[in-house]
Parts: sequence; structure tokens; C-alpha cells
Amino acid sequence: MGSGRNGTFDIMPDFNQWAIMVFFDAEQYPEADIKTLVGKFIIGWWRFFKADTRYFLLEPYAGHGTWDGQSFVDPNNKIADPEGKIAVLTRATIRLSRLQHFWKAVPKTADQLEANKGFVYSIGIGEIPFIKQATFSVWESIEDMKAFAYKKMAHQDVIRRTRKESWYSEEMFLRFRILQDNIKLW
Repeated sequence: MGSGRNGTFDIMPDFNQWAIMVFFDAEQYPEADIKTLVGKFIIGWWRFFKADTRYFLLEPYAGHGTWDGQSFVDPNNKIADPEGKIAVLTRATIRLSRLQHFWKAVPKTADQLEANKGFVYSIGIGEIPFIKQATFSVWESIEDMKAFAYKKMAHQDVIRRTRKESWYSEEMFLRFRILQDNIKLW
């Protein structure tokens, strides 16, 4: 997937930064490694271009919504938040009639992200430019993430407006336990 600039999605893509997300069943692939999951072509591409990589192995533990009609967690299966760092994926398909409203709201929220206590890393990614957008972020703790998501006025306003004005035809919010972070690939 393509990605935006400055750790968030952006009208102008960052052609030096890309994202690959692979969801797999750990029971089905208990010994899966990155080479198995993304394939020889992608690994060769990274090596050829001497790409810097950031690789996370994650386990979804809470969330709601769908991605292309698929859910990744059982909302009835309540699991306690882990101690320490967590990762979050927010993803939405934006209604064509709401694109202008969405993109006008992005800068206010995005500008606040890095200044937050406990913020570690983020990348804005998209499957289809301008329409299917996601943000992947890493936080020092669940409390730090919640302080940004639910206490910052600009972010609260966007959440309220997305619901009131029906900006999304589909949305998903997932929290992940970080099993491994920044693994050496070769």
C-alpha cells in the first residue's frame, strides 16, 4: 500500500515509503517468517533498493468494524489491555460525497499526533488513494493512546462528525499486542 507523508495519510503520497500488511492465522502458520508471508519478490525488492524496513509481529486483541467485510476480532471476546506498548490500526472507506469534509479535517488531527505523550510511531497508508485510508500507530501505553483518541478536542470533533455526517461506508478500529518490534529481516 502507498503511504502519506509525516506519519499520517496525506493528499500527496510519499513515494519513498510503502506498507505491506499480512494477516495470517498463527495456528495455521506457527513457524511463519517474513520471507514466507511476503514472498521472495518483495524481499528481493527490499534488498535491491537497500530499503530500510520496520517490521512488527502483532496479535489483534480488541476492536470493532470490518475491512472489506471481514472482521479480525470477536467483539464479544473481552481481553484485558496489555501492559506496555500497543499498536492501533484505524481504517475507513470514505464515502465519495464526504471526501472533501474528511480531507479538510485531517490536518487538525494529524498535526497533534506527534506532540502527544506516549506517541512512538505512525504511518498513514491507503489501498486506494484518497478513498480507503488507514493509520497504523504505536503507543507507549493504552492510556497514552486513549488520551489522544478521546481527550484531544480536534480528534473528538472528527469522531463526532464522522458519525453525525456518515463519512464512512466502512470502518475498522483494531488494537494489537506487540509480539515483536523492528525485527532484523536479513
